[in-house]
Amino acid sequence: MKNPNFLIIDSGVGGLSIWQEIQQLIPNSHTCYVADNGAYPYGTLEEQVLVQRLLQLLPELERQYQPDIIVIACNTASTVVLDPLRAQTNTPVIGVVPAIKPAAACSQSKQVTLLATPGTIQRRYIDRLIEDFGNGCRFLRIGSNQLVHEAEQKIRGKPVNRAIIHEVLAPLQDSHTDVLILGCTHFPILLQEIRAAIPAHIRILDSGAAIARRAQQLLIDLPPAEGKTRLPGNLFLFTAETEQAHLLEAGIKHFGFDKIRFFAPNATQFEQKSGAT
Repeated sequence: MKNPNFLIIDSGVGGLSIWQEIQQLIPNSHTCYVADNGAYPYGTLEEQVLVQRLLQLLPELERQYQPDIIVIACNTASTVVLDPLRAQTNTPVIGVVPAIKPAAACSQSKQVTLLATPGTIQRRYIDRLIEDFGNGCRFLRIGSNQLVHEAEQKIRGKPVNRAIIHEVLAPLQDSHTDVLILGCTHFPILLQEIRAAIPAHIRILDSGAAIARRAQQLLIDLPPAEGKTRLPGNLFLFTAETEQAHLLEAGIKHFGFDKIRFFAPNATQFEQKSGAT
């Protein structure tokens, strides 16, 4: 398919790590990226609240931007919303789940650490992934919302608090872990800082490249998008116009988005944000 449309959604800018992988593998694609900052961060929401939020928000976005593929670029949301969302739409939906299987396959020490949000590590979905694909490995789980905020700070151009990163990752200093899974799409944004905070022998894995490959495969199998409007470029949407959202604009522009706009859920139109391109 030529010039496919993607709709990528996360509560913040973490999904940009997924968008970068898709852009690299499918450079002719165009994306509507939605930062649902009106419900940021997803990791702190009750499961049913999160599901209802996405089921109500996505139909209007899908109607207006006619994506060929929807990507739920949030591990927490993906653990709970994929089945109900797929029942609601005919558009292919890709979720992001922690790289449990490849991590377990490459671990020599048979000890793997999953770094994710508290909302992700406590899900039964993760238990099942480990049961099915853990390959006999022991899994240490570290949950942190602090690193989500540090990633957002980095996109704003603010200093990252390395002391927080070292504190969160301190359990790795005395463990036999040889593979660290970044189980939140925000965390690859902090890859350099995370790398510097853990022993050098630990391998770091995330799901970004696998998501891009899955999208590429789906596009091969999709029929021609007759009658669908092609996005003219890459659009970034916020669901709440806040001071923090405006502070993110400069960092977002560096990712190559053509427009940054504000979208009011349940409204019928998208509004150009003051000062946005």
